[in-house]
Amino acid sequence: MRALKAGFRLILLLLIAVPVVAGVYALARPVEAERDWIGLQRYWRVTASRFGIPLPGTPDLSDLNGRLAAHGVSAGDPVLLRIFKREFELELWLMRDGRFHRFATYPICKWSGELGPKIKTGDRQAPEGFYTVDKQALNPNSAWHRSFNLGFPNAFDRASGRTGSLLMVHGGCGSIGCYAMTNPVIDEIWRLVTAALGGKQPRFQVQVYPFRLTEKNLSRHIASPQHAFWTSLKPGYDLFEASQTPPKVSVCGKSYAFAPGGEGYDGSGPIEAGCPAAPPPAAP
Repeated sequence: MRALKAGFRLILLLLIAVPVVAGVYALARPVEAERDWIGLQRYWRVTASRFGIPLPGTPDLSDLNGRLAAHGVSAGDPVLLRIFKREFELELWLMRDGRFHRFATYPICKWSGELGPKIKTGDRQAPEGFYTVDKQALNPNSAWHRSFNLGFPNAFDRASGRTGSLLMVHGGCGSIGCYAMTNPVIDEIWRLVTAALGGKQPRFQVQVYPFRLTEKNLSRHIASPQHAFWTSLKPGYDLFEASQTPPKVSVCGKSYAFAPGGEGYDGSGPIEAGCPAAPPPAAP
């Protein structure tokens, strides 16, 4: 009996001590703690995938039509994707009444590298930034079940001297610079993006972020060498957050430039070099 009580005390002590130690570690060494957390996420997600276990947060993939009806949208409506690395989430938005409505949030099984953009071939980084995907980017016979190419390097990446190719969103749970979604999840995403591209949307916008670009999250990463780049993405992030319409994106010099898309804009404008026109002078 004494041994049993001692065992319970030890378990209780561990239940208290582990979160406390983890919290102290996160406060003392936030960058290392975040990197360790991301590594742990990758490990258990890959393990779950090997055993065919759906990741927590996966929608009911067996009832796509019912979920579409419940949201008041249809396959073929314009689509927009947002990816958040740290959160391991891919959001799929569908247009309804001139604005985008978040239809589903899918757990990402794996992405490679660390928080931060892809810089050069071989760095194993998954890209960050603003991209567009058209029919030519689709690969229904991918080695990773199905895939679509994000289009890296885009105009911004090229202006910044970044190199790399074949950066995808695909099935499975392996990644060298890509975003792996598992086969069942990519099948549903595929159905919706191909339906959109088969309609009136010539290309759809994909916004890829290291994390949700709140002021709090950016301030936590102020010491990162990527802080300036992440801050440069925030105006586009904020425009969508405020209006649920994608920004019009261009590349001015070596920087992203954003303008409001306006109600009904589906994000299909190409991302090209060009600086936004200066606003007209205010009336005297």
